Amino acid sequence: MEFQQIQKRLFSILICIMLPVMAAGQVTSPEQGLTPLQVAHLQQVDEIAVSPSGDKAAYTVSKQADPRKENKPAESSLYVRDLSSPESIPFVTTIDVSNIAFRPQKGSITFLGKREKDKKVGLFEISLSGGEARRILSFPTDITSYSWADDGNMLVFLASDTTTEPEPTLPYEPRIYEENLTNQRGFITDLSAEDHQSRQIQVEGSVYQAEWGPEQKKLAIAAAPTPLVDDYYMHQQVMIVDSLGQQILTEVDHEGKLGSLEWSPDGTKLAMLAGADIHDPVAARLHIVSAADGAVQQIQSRFEGAFEQFQWTGENELHYLASKGVWSIYGSITADGSTMERIVDEGGPYLERFDRAADGTVIFVADHATHPQELYHYHAEKDTVQRLTNSNEWLADVALGRQEAVSWTAPDSTVLQGLLIYPLNFQKGEKYPLITTVHGGPEAHYDNGWITSYSNPGQMGAAEDYFVFYPNYRGSTGRGEEFAKSSQGDMGGAEFDDIVAGVDELIKGGLVDSSKVGVTGGSYGGYATGWMATRYTDRFAAGVMFVGISNNISKWGTSDIPEELYLVHARERIWQDYQGFLERSPIYYAGQSETPLLIMHGEEDTRVDPSQSYELYRHIKTRTNTPVRLVLYPGEGHGNVNATARYDYSIRMMRWFNKYLKGEMDNQPDTELEMQSRSVQS
Repeated sequence: MEFQQIQKRLFSILICIMLPVMAAGQVTSPEQGLTPLQVAHLQQVDEIAVSPSGDKAAYTVSKQADPRKENKPAESSLYVRDLSSPESIPFVTTIDVSNIAFRPQKGSITFLGKREKDKKVGLFEISLSGGEARRILSFPTDITSYSWADDGNMLVFLASDTTTEPEPTLPYEPRIYEENLTNQRGFITDLSAEDHQSRQIQVEGSVYQAEWGPEQKKLAIAAAPTPLVDDYYMHQQVMIVDSLGQQILTEVDHEGKLGSLEWSPDGTKLAMLAGADIHDPVAARLHIVSAADGAVQQIQSRFEGAFEQFQWTGENELHYLASKGVWSIYGSITADGSTMERIVDEGGPYLERFDRAADGTVIFVADHATHPQELYHYHAEKDTVQRLTNSNEWLADVALGRQEAVSWTAPDSTVLQGLLIYPLNFQKGEKYPLITTVHGGPEAHYDNGWITSYSNPGQMGAAEDYFVFYPNYRGSTGRGEEFAKSSQGDMGGAEFDDIVAGVDELIKGGLVDSSKVGVTGGSYGGYATGWMATRYTDRFAAGVMFVGISNNISKWGTSDIPEELYLVHARERIWQDYQGFLERSPIYYAGQSETPLLIMHGEEDTRVDPSQSYELYRHIKTRTNTPVRLVLYPGEGHGNVNATARYDYSIRMMRWFNKYLKGEMDNQPDTELEMQSRSVQS
């Protein structure tokens, strides 16, 4: 072995040993850019709540496990910040915290969690003065959400049905598919009672939302006829029940997807996010509901954006958060929709969610092209949004590629939008390899915030001197109802042609080497990846397909959302056009594939069954000599949630692109973790 090769090998070993130190924030050189291991250690703010007095903000910080030590999901800790202070105080760090809320009238924060000794998730409370969090409500099954009444004593909560099946008489019990499923129920209790008992709300089906009305006189309930995922997506109904949960007073006249709902301060109305109709792919339209008769009125129906969140700020006014293209806006709107104003306009950090106190104090969770989600405070007097937290201080020492919004025009003159991250060492006049990253849904969109994750290469790609392109093709959200529906009945058609048109624009602009274009995505983005690797194989030199669709016929028969597929995507039954559905499937073109394809899938995926990946793998493997690899993740579903599985995914994705887009030798051990282990042992 030559001296230079020995030096390179020793340097690789040294880097592997140093990775744990780098992950803690001591980055060796800014020129390196963001690494997969650093992505695996990113933290972010998730939930927020502002105190009724407006002087404090509670929030959770999500921290991932070290992927080299534990393969488990991220956990969240509770922090509290006095908004007049520069410091945050950790309140609960030993319990995985979720569903935080300020308890009315009590000067405390409540949350859901489970200590090591607990068998089920329960409701905890901690005083704003600090001290130990104490469990204030237990239940035979996990509590999944809750809502306080104004008095801070009456509580409605959701939990799985407590009924149990009889014990089997044989040593083996088969599982009957989609039968004997457990409904989620709503329960009411008064925590001020010494021996408080929980009584079940008497509505049929599976309950997914329950919200107290003013003065705890009524409850708004959202329930689906069964606990099937398809019913959750497509067939939830809103109803108003009495305070005892025993009588349905009003049923809301609406069909289609349903989002959040909230009472007006005077109790005469509800506001809700929902689809415009049964064919709207996303619950992003704002509706006002009469509490008296359930009549529904959609307001600002022509809004070319997507309402993401709202809160009542008066009897006839709401504040809203909306997506508009790749940006976010925060504003106010009257209950009849006649006046809609912007308070925080597009162009700043991307606002993900908000909470507002009665005195007008507003806090946000927001991210930016340069950092994941953090806590922000809106200052009305200065008309500014101030960042309060820095969960990844080490990120300031990492060089990041430039990120910008881009647009292009499809062959039919449709104007599309997306985002582009530049190579870290970009030099004008040079051409670079490209990774095209396709979102799922397709009822989703990329926003101009932090868009790097374990499966979205983003800044990991920039660090390896790739352009990374995020197209919002037709059918994406954030541009109104008409645009969101514009891909329906044409799966794999113009929607994916939009992506190719965007790639062509980058090639024409002299930025991208046309022989070094890659594609990746998960779910519907995985479908796009399979399509590009087969139907458009002459255009793409490498693909990484995640939990993707390869056969639209068998996908329908093996998915847990067949009705959603029909109602908001295909708009036609597969048995009405088997040939058409087959011809919009990657397997149909697999015999011509020359695109090296890495296929990855969670073994427990019920949304897109792993058989979809088996099918495409087998077709390419049998019908071509094109490189193809299938990687399965035990215990993972429709996307990886555990730390090691996520990190492993990032390593494999980048290694595949480096091999087939940049020509780097793939002589590494099967996983980066194994490489580290061997290097340390050496």
